Amino acid sequence: MRSALAALARLTTRKATAWLVLVITALLAGAVMFVGSSLSSASSAPDPLPADAESARVAELQQSFPGGDVLPAVAVVERTGGLTAEDQAWVAEVSQRWAEITGNEVSPPIPATDGDALIVAIDVDADVTGLDLTELVGELRDTVDEDRPDGLTVQLTGGAAFAADISSAFEGADVRLLLVTAAVVAILLILTYRSPVLWLVPLIVIAVADRTASVVTQIVADWAGNGLDGSTSGITSVLVFGAGTNYALLMVSRYREELRRHEHHRDALAAAVRGSGEAIVASNLTVVLALLALVFSVAPNTRSLGVSAAIGLLVALLFALFALPAALSLFGRGLFWPFVPRNGEDEKSRDGVWFRIARTVVSRPAAVLAVAAVILGVLASGLLGVKVGLSQTDQFRVEAESVDGLDTLSKHFPPGASDPVTIVVGADQADEVLAQVSQMDGVDSARPSGESGDLVKITATLEDAPATPESIQTIETMRSELAGTGALVGGSVAKDLDSRNGAERDLKVVVPLILLVVLLVLFAVLRSIVTPLVLVTISVIATFSALGLGAWVSTHVFGFPALDVSTPIYAFLFLVALGVDYTVFLVLRAREETAEHDTVDAIVMAVGLTGGVITSAGIVLASVFAVLGVLPLITLTQVGLIVGLGILLDTFLVRTVVVPAVFALVGDKIWWPAPIARRHSEEPMVSDPR
Repeated sequence: MRSALAALARLTTRKATAWLVLVITALLAGAVMFVGSSLSSASSAPDPLPADAESARVAELQQSFPGGDVLPAVAVVERTGGLTAEDQAWVAEVSQRWAEITGNEVSPPIPATDGDALIVAIDVDADVTGLDLTELVGELRDTVDEDRPDGLTVQLTGGAAFAADISSAFEGADVRLLLVTAAVVAILLILTYRSPVLWLVPLIVIAVADRTASVVTQIVADWAGNGLDGSTSGITSVLVFGAGTNYALLMVSRYREELRRHEHHRDALAAAVRGSGEAIVASNLTVVLALLALVFSVAPNTRSLGVSAAIGLLVALLFALFALPAALSLFGRGLFWPFVPRNGEDEKSRDGVWFRIARTVVSRPAAVLAVAAVILGVLASGLLGVKVGLSQTDQFRVEAESVDGLDTLSKHFPPGASDPVTIVVGADQADEVLAQVSQMDGVDSARPSGESGDLVKITATLEDAPATPESIQTIETMRSELAGTGALVGGSVAKDLDSRNGAERDLKVVVPLILLVVLLVLFAVLRSIVTPLVLVTISVIATFSALGLGAWVSTHVFGFPALDVSTPIYAFLFLVALGVDYTVFLVLRAREETAEHDTVDAIVMAVGLTGGVITSAGIVLASVFAVLGVLPLITLTQVGLIVGLGILLDTFLVRTVVVPAVFALVGDKIWWPAPIARRHSEEPMVSDPR
């Protein structure tokens, strides 16, 4: 790798070739954006349903039934004190307009027993998705405002309305996310560099990388035949911005260090590329390969995230290694004004805050490690009793008519009426299954609703709202009691249950695979067996602590009722991969320092020399993940919250305290079986009086 980095340094820092690199980069990025300009933005809802799930099979079988290719929307009409004859006439009139808009049948009004409300089922073609569905549902809602009697409330809910509201909530969210992320990164870069000019170079490079990555991932998704959902697009953008900023911080920090050793800024920059390139590549490959492990997930949205985020980070790496040094080479030392590093200037004092912290840690490693272990254990206890699985109405962080409509419907009808359960069974078992389902606890009513060949479809209305623990339990009971009849249970509640089961399977299968991938990458990068095992063990412990802290804050501070089913695996992936990321920066520098120091002094030097840049990188990445809160789903807020807290925990406790303490306890054996080649020895730094 060293020869490749040396060639890269020459290519990107020489005057003539640097311009060539920038011109080629600009042309390629422009071509990609031109090709992608005709693509639609990602705005659909995430799809966590495994393709082989029972509910997915029901959805496929439904296509053969009359009207099976539709998604229901439910209009809830309410007047406190009782509906009038005028209201009834208006509903009949607006129902005709709804039928004209959808091109499908609209059910007759179904009145509530209290006389204060009625519902109308509106069939929407199931192949209408994304922004098209948002527009269609919007048109249905706009029709309601025409000649509506005063005091009459009309709200659209049901599966089609929920899907449309999620798509609508994501509309324009990518622009908001980009602007807020760029603003956060700009502010933090200004504070880090303390320069009115320097921050612009990495920010522009990262912003172009983000837009290029966004288009490339969309092109790949369209080519593969599965579009991106809004959450995948948002998380990928955050990763590109966060990782790209980290790469820039690492390279510019090393560049500043080398400017004190070289007379010409291009020589210093070339040395910085060689010095930081290995850590940047190792960091990137660790996260990319961990992300690609997600292709073994059963959830389509998780697989999509793995591929898209991996592509995005590879684009970020290319921009960091080629475009960033080429852009920096165009400017001299003045880019760092007003704190310009001079050749021959004294390097960073060994009495700085990070050196003092490191010396304190390694002087009493056992005691420090014991205290850190207690802290991590207390934080991890936040996982005790945590609930996983959000109901349909708990998904949003923004107001949604579909949520309000379901609340209104629940006051007058069984909440399950908005999204009934679908059961497909052979005709010879249909009567028996119908009788069983009708008598089950949690089922309000059941009726035959169609035939296709030798199959019968039964529609059951649950007593509880969709995706609540009670409705989930009813589906589990229904499947258990119908086992042996050949009946398949589907519908939105069943889909939610299957999605949760898929998430549990992924935690058992994909998480160990992620750990294995990270271990193998670290074995290759560090050329050691002990170090990777120690680092991954520390990272797993820290990850559980971050999950516990994040779950506690999510529940007791933000008031979220539960973690979404996707949150644990997303959080685990990012915390392990990104947590190891920063430790790789630190350990590679420590290994470099072992040429002149013993292992204890080397880790002190590494913490002291990298403390500032790694802390800045951690704060930047944690802040960028927090920006996910501008997106409309609680899932993304939870991922941003847990990962952000975990990165801060890793930055200030794990990397600063735990890792140096472990290195001090293990000593030179930490590098086994890699040999240590020291040029000369120094006096121990632990008791350095400076």
